[in-house]
Amino acid sequence: MPLKYIPYFKDPIKGQALLDNFTRTLKYSGNDKVGYKIKRGMPLYETKLIESVRGNSTSEACHTKQSEVSCNDKKPQNLLLRGECLSACAYLKEQGIEVDLVYIDPPFASGADYAKKVYLRRNPKIAEMLEGESEIEMSEDFKGFEEKMYGDIWNKEDYLNWMYENLNAIKSVMSENASIYVHLDWHIGHYVKILMDEIFGEENFVNEIIWCYTGPANQKNNFPKKHDTLFWYAKSENKIANMEDIKIPYKKLSTGTNQKGTIFKDNFHLNREGKIVEDWWIDISPIDRMLQEQQDYTTQKPEKLLERIIKASSNENMIVADFFGGSGVTAAVAKKLKRHFIHCDVGINSIQITRDRLKELNAEFDILEIKDGISLFRNPAQTMDKLKTLIVGLSENENLDKDFWFGSIMDSKLGMVPVSVPNLLDSGSKMLDIVAMNELINKGLNALDEELDVKKVIVYYIDIEDLEEMQKFIKEQNTHTLIEVELRPLSELLDEVIDEDYIEYELKQNNNIYELTIAKFLSDRVLSKIKAYNEKKAAQSIKNGKTFTPISISENGLECIEYISIDCENADKNATWESSSEIKITKNSFVIKNGVKTKEFWNGKITSSKKPLRLKVRNICGDESVVEVK
Repeated sequence: MPLKYIPYFKDPIKGQALLDNFTRTLKYSGNDKVGYKIKRGMPLYETKLIESVRGNSTSEACHTKQSEVSCNDKKPQNLLLRGECLSACAYLKEQGIEVDLVYIDPPFASGADYAKKVYLRRNPKIAEMLEGESEIEMSEDFKGFEEKMYGDIWNKEDYLNWMYENLNAIKSVMSENASIYVHLDWHIGHYVKILMDEIFGEENFVNEIIWCYTGPANQKNNFPKKHDTLFWYAKSENKIANMEDIKIPYKKLSTGTNQKGTIFKDNFHLNREGKIVEDWWIDISPIDRMLQEQQDYTTQKPEKLLERIIKASSNENMIVADFFGGSGVTAAVAKKLKRHFIHCDVGINSIQITRDRLKELNAEFDILEIKDGISLFRNPAQTMDKLKTLIVGLSENENLDKDFWFGSIMDSKLGMVPVSVPNLLDSGSKMLDIVAMNELINKGLNALDEELDVKKVIVYYIDIEDLEEMQKFIKEQNTHTLIEVELRPLSELLDEVIDEDYIEYELKQNNNIYELTIAKFLSDRVLSKIKAYNEKKAAQSIKNGKTFTPISISENGLECIEYISIDCENADKNATWESSSEIKITKNSFVIKNGVKTKEFWNGKITSSKKPLRLKVRNICGDESVVEVK
């Protein structure tokens, strides 16, 4: 349950209705549903401090611990929030934190699944046996498979309701001089533009920016789609606009036809420093796989893009926020430009990638997890997939309306029992409220044809406003069917079901140095992913008549490790993690020690000057396991 609800807007004058002027400009089926949620407010949940990352120097005096007031009244602090946009905004508003610039690159409603490439690492034990044949070992180890992060598959109406609620939440935490940039493409951008006119006001629209790029294309019957659109809106007329700071070099132009060789110049923009960039950007290329900033994160945007936006619409020491943070490019560039950052994402891969990226920049920040009712796996998409195996006897049923039913189970007495599960990709469905239940009763139950002879349905929920009131509502409203509606908390399925990996280690002390060696690492999660990958590729190779060499894992499994950290301060498993020493193994198998890149390969060890109390190991899929060091 939420601790409470945070109003989107300031408290109204006494006697005045909260949302007298609540009207929707963009009309579509179901766009009235979000009105109830806006009036109710943003759900505020408990947050847990997972880790405090402190830099190696104290040069940035403004970056303080979470509980302290820093260098101005707005409490600028660097945060990584694992949670959804809506609950993150509720937390920020409750804390009195306002942001000065927002960049979001939300799902595009593209209908595609997105995945992160996963790589096996160089195994130090095998490399020792090969004695110098590490290049051969690398060629065998350097095989990858994909780990699904999220599915960008939406019903248009649901997407627009979701965006409407998120944009209102973001607006509620923006300072008066703040701007927001929303990055989309042709799929849904034109609809979101109308939403932004409604939420921020047409008078606060600043620019439609076209980011153009090029690359391979398969289109044969149309022009290749090679641009994205960014909508820039201000909170008020007092926006930050540092246009002089983002001038680009002016290039002289010639038509090539003038016999006198005359060079034509744009005298309006031409000066010694260059010209102010127009609203079409052709000078920023997409991420190159060879660039150091490449994180192998699908939909990652280039740092130069964010550098231009952050320079244009914020000043040093202001707070820059990204509520769909992805690979952490916004936070990383904000750090480099001496801004404070707030990174939010629901996926654990995003938090881990951003955490490691900022560690290399010697940034200081807190990692918070929003406890919004369920324990997610790596991200909502994988949790939804996991549910299919956690609900005993669940199977897909083509006779059921998929808008309401996740599948069905067979009961020896009741026959087929349809099962409803909240869509974890849509924050709006996490709260089972009167609006959602009314729709399920009047549409979902009606969709169960009499021929199916359904006597009971099971409705899983993450959160519910009032269980007794909901059961009363169901009894009053469900009078046109004889179908029993059973409510079950989703936490019964998800809590405490994440199996930790198996870790064997050896701890030695040599003078004042502690040396911890990983002897064996087994991950059922990684092994199951590799098995599925091998089966898929083997079937494809038979079909295509090609040879496929399956991925295999050594007995000690060290090639499945991506990150190791030891905590020398806390032994309590529930305590905030303090990384006393850490090693990140890159996809090329080079080691990053305590945020410093090296050209060394991992030797299977990690050292510290104090006795390790806890050990954390992250596998290549992103699962982290913590064990007490004895």
